[in-house]
Amino acid sequence: MRPLPVADPGHPDIRSASRYLLWLAGRIAGPLSAAAFLGLLWLGSQALMPVVVREAIDEGLVPGDMRAVLLWSAVLLGLGVVQAVSGMVRRRLSMHNALAAGFRTVQLVVGHAGRLGADLERRVDDGELVSVGTSDMTTIGNAFDVVGRAFGAVVSTLLVAVVLLEQSPSLALLLIVALPAIILTMGYTLRPLHRRQSAYRELQGELTSRLTDVVTGLRVLRGVGGETSFARSYRERSQRVRDAGSRVAGAEALIRAAQVLLPGLLVGTVTWIGARAALTGAVTPGELVAFYAYAAFLVEPLAIFTDTADRFARAHVAARRAIAVLALPAGPQDGTHGRTPVPAGAHDLVDERTRLVVTAGSFLVVVAPPAEGVRLADRLGGYADGPVRYAGLPLTELRRDDLHQHVLVVDNRSRLFRGPLRDSLDPHRTAGDDEVRAALRVAAAEDIVDALPDGLDTEITADGSRFSGGQRQRLVLARAVLADPDVLVVVDPTSAVDAHTEDRIGRRLRAAREGRTTVLVSSSPLLLDHAQQVALVHDGAVAATGAHRDLLATSAPYRRVIQRETGAEPTGDAPPTSLVTRETTE
Repeated sequence: MRPLPVADPGHPDIRSASRYLLWLAGRIAGPLSAAAFLGLLWLGSQALMPVVVREAIDEGLVPGDMRAVLLWSAVLLGLGVVQAVSGMVRRRLSMHNALAAGFRTVQLVVGHAGRLGADLERRVDDGELVSVGTSDMTTIGNAFDVVGRAFGAVVSTLLVAVVLLEQSPSLALLLIVALPAIILTMGYTLRPLHRRQSAYRELQGELTSRLTDVVTGLRVLRGVGGETSFARSYRERSQRVRDAGSRVAGAEALIRAAQVLLPGLLVGTVTWIGARAALTGAVTPGELVAFYAYAAFLVEPLAIFTDTADRFARAHVAARRAIAVLALPAGPQDGTHGRTPVPAGAHDLVDERTRLVVTAGSFLVVVAPPAEGVRLADRLGGYADGPVRYAGLPLTELRRDDLHQHVLVVDNRSRLFRGPLRDSLDPHRTAGDDEVRAALRVAAAEDIVDALPDGLDTEITADGSRFSGGQRQRLVLARAVLADPDVLVVVDPTSAVDAHTEDRIGRRLRAAREGRTTVLVSSSPLLLDHAQQVALVHDGAVAATGAHRDLLATSAPYRRVIQRETGAEPTGDAPPTSLVTRETTE
């Protein structure tokens, strides 16, 4: 499969589900055309078989000419070989088309999810992405799997109509009238199925999201005794999904019954008309056999037409879900960044909205409300709109890839990934063991690795679920230290560790990042005590800057924030004389 183009959510061909399916078809036009041609050979050879049988009877069996019988038998064998070979190759190509369309959808959605970056979790449910990558990709692929057969069914049906028109105009007219009527009737039965499938798909996505939440937060649920209520809620939702699935099954059962009944009526009618014509001598015995064979043959194209309509209806529903993700506007990094390379060397980073100035090479701790701190970190990294300058240039003028190589943002949503722990810490495998160990020491995470059976090569589960919250936090910090960016922005790096570990992390992190720009968003007194400079963001702007202890003595708003953090009682304008440590969460 050729490399995929970059997905563009604003591309006119993927604004709607129908255009998206057409766009996918254009990506695999070659294999799709080959499958259609082979589908024509596959069903076309079957459509010609009744003609061969008719000639073998009328020219061979009736007059007793065995040479004619052998000749037409050889032709029939040849058609059988063509049907077998073309059917085999068509099936292989159809599977290729199905997988190409399905996985291309996954590639586009995952690629766009990467561009959404920090906004992904806030705007798309985990269950929705899981459903797109599992059931939806299969559903979209199934639509392209049937294209070869559908094209062959259309052409072979026209071929049968032409042959019947030559032999019996009445039968041909019956076919011309009956086939559209049957297809329209089947289309009418598909309408309730489409509605029920849409409702079922929506409920299925919600249930998957619910299950993901329960599995991810199982430890928390057990801690608060909430697993029973969540199990009850999940059971109720699953029953709704089951009921919706039953309604879908009812509509599908009606369609399957119509697929048998309507073609069966057509076969019976054609056979009855042919038999009466044979009794009157209007048709030969061979033509009578051919009439019945054609009627029996038409059952398969009719079933393919219905299956095609059903599959594309399902694919349309699935494509709408994929488009819903692709249509989400990405952050400024996707369309509004320029082509200017990031200047080499250390430079100041300035957020004009809060008037925060991050001096090059400084170790700065920002005290801000939690939500404001996260938004500030996203702006500094170019993940959210905002007037931010680096090296005097607006972030929107800098190349996105260059910017993200220079500025790394880490928050509490950062994850570990399934596989060896080494790959989560050093995804590019560019660091040696000594460098990895040094980064682990900075994050006070050596003990975590030492306790693992295979050390850095230990296989971990998705999101590092075998680790506690504090352990995951330290491993994520170690990964950020190992990346060694020019500017490191970390949100609440020690919110889940004990006070002694937090103090070690603050001390070691400042030493390890000496000469490199580091911004911590935290109100922890222990980290603030290690900061070169502290900035207080109050009411959306920097209200005070300075050393931690100086601000305690001179800034009442700052003192109130720290007193809330430490649990100390307000004491007027007098700064606290000691720091109250937090108890561990590990």
